[in-house]
Amino acid sequence: MSRDLAKTVSFLCLHLMVGFAVAYAFTGSLALASGIALVEPCVNAVVFFFHERAWRGEIRFLDLLTHRHGAAAA
Repeated sequence: MSRDLAKTVSFLCLHLMVGFAVAYAFTGSLALASGIALVEPCVNAVVFFFHERAWRGEIRFLDLLTHRHGAAAA
């Protein structure tokens, strides 16, 4: 296993444990905390994908917010 992959898996485990602990502290529910701990990293992955595209200049968040999706205004 490469060092980068090992670090990624290690960070994912930490992220899941912290997410679960925080969600459990706020809700007191094992089921709800488990759901939050599993869903939150998936949402973060999607956000990160668009964040990277924005940093490369492929998308602009202002255009997304104002519903300008590549077509010039007529």
